[in-house]
Parts: sequence; structure tokens; C-alpha cells
Amino acid sequence: MEAVPINVRPFVPSRLTRRPGHESGRIPTTVVAGYIALTKPRIIELLLITTIPTMVVANNGWPSLWLMVVTMVGGTLAAGGANAINMYIDRDIDALMERTKNRPLVTGLISPRNGLIFAISLEIVAFLVLWAGTNLLSGILALSATLFYVFVYSLWLKRTSKQNIVIGGAAGAVPVLVGWAAVTNSLSWTPWLLFLVIFLWTPPHFWALAIKHNDDYTAAGVPMLPSVVSHEKVIASMVRYTIALLVSSLILVPVSDMGWVYGVSALVLGVAFLWGTIALGKSDSPSASMRLFSFSISYISLLFIALTVDVFVR
Repeated sequence: MEAVPINVRPFVPSRLTRRPGHESGRIPTTVVAGYIALTKPRIIELLLITTIPTMVVANNGWPSLWLMVVTMVGGTLAAGGANAINMYIDRDIDALMERTKNRPLVTGLISPRNGLIFAISLEIVAFLVLWAGTNLLSGILALSATLFYVFVYSLWLKRTSKQNIVIGGAAGAVPVLVGWAAVTNSLSWTPWLLFLVIFLWTPPHFWALAIKHNDDYTAAGVPMLPSVVSHEKVIASMVRYTIALLVSSLILVPVSDMGWVYGVSALVLGVAFLWGTIALGKSDSPSASMRLFSFSISYISLLFIALTVDVFVR
């Protein structure tokens, strides 16, 4: 069987570890490390790498350092709190999955009660930081993302629908709205298109990871798409979302008056992502799916870097 012809190391720095996926390769052994692990720092990194470029586009240049720092701090706390609440909810199924069995609420390093108090505290502080440091709209958007992630994805869809990550993934697209609102105190077509880009990127990104951990989801009874339908149907869905992602990323050019740097980058990166997704249909090996998963991280990172560069060269 052919391997996916894309073998690009992910651009996000913390991906330079041996353990694949969204989990850290280190098992927390201290309480402090356990609380940090509850926030899923590697996922937060992916969320925030989309926030600053969005702020640059909104401001048509660099926003003030203070505004960027406050928005990043507030966004980090909000995302960390949401991730910690998710771990609290999922601690029963995390114990059944090889990928998540060493999470601090599973091992007993942190008690569920303390973990939940920590998570809610992060959310309260995040809202106050964004409200005081930016504006009320940013705080409300961040809080709404957490509520959607917890109640719609974690408590409802994750264990009941094979479309769980499709709908629940909307929460991960909200940071671009927060970043835009922090600068302009409003929302226009551009941030909503960026929201759509991340929303469409999430399913093929996560399903590539889920293909590798298919047995884990089956054992835990989580109906992630690769664990409930054939590989061919998974790839067909991934291809559809990748095509929609490519088109949506290019629509930004006329709607948001983006220049050639972003336009060329969006086209090249999108075609490469689509090519890799189609090629994955010829191989369902874990290594092939993880190569595509890694490339998907590089894709979103480089796309938003191109977005930033475009502002300064057009």
C-alpha cells in the first residue's frame, strides 16, 4: 500500500516530541504538572496561532503589544479551562483509551473535584481578563466557546453522534472571532470567513488522528467517524471537507482584499492538503494517517502566517 506522499513535520514547535496526537509525551508526576496537563497546552498553542494573525488583519498592522498580550492570556485561560472541564467529563472513558489513560484525573494525581474547581476558576479569570483588557464582546465570545464545547460537544455529541467533531469543532474556531473583536469590538465578514476556514479544517485534521486511534474510540464506545464507518467513507468525508476548506480559504482573497502572498499560499497549501487526503485513501496505516495529521497542523499554521505576512507586503 502506498503511504501518504506528504511527510512534513508540523510547524508548531511543541510538536517536536515523539508522541503523536494532541497528548504530551510526558506523563505528569507532580501536582503542578498535572494542572498544566489539564489545560492541554498543545491544543491551546494551535488555537492561539490563529489569534494573533487575525488581530493583525483586523488592525491592518500590528496591534499594541498590550492588546496582544491580554488577548493571548485571556484566550489561553479560556481554552485551558474548557479543556480541563472536558477532561473532568471524560475521565471515565479516558481510563479506557491508551492515548489518554495517563491523564491526571485518571491516574488520581488530581482529584476530579479539584480539577473542576481549577477549570471553572480559569474560565472566570479568562472572562474578566478579556472584558477588562479588551472589551465585553471578546469575553462573551470566549465564554460562549467554552459553553458550546462543554455542553454541545462533551456532554451531548461526543458520545452520541458520528458527526461529533464536525459540530463540536466550532468551539475551536472561536479564537479568531475573539481576536478580531479584541481589536475592533465588532465582527465583520472577514472573521466569520476565518471561523469557517478553521471549522472546515477541523474534521479532516481530527479524523486523521482518529484513524490511528480507531481501536481506542471503539473500546471507549465513542462513535468517532473512523470507528463506525468504513475507511472509504471516512476518506470521502475528509475529501469533501478539504475541498470546502480550499474554496473557503480562497474566498478570503476577494472578500477581505488579501494579496498574492496569502492567495498563492492558500492555493498551494490547500491543494497539498487535498492531495494528501486523497492519497490516504490508498493506505489506512497509522503512520500514513499521522503524516497527514502532522501536515494538517503545518497547513493551518502556515496559512495564518501567510495571512500575517500578506498584510505587510500588499
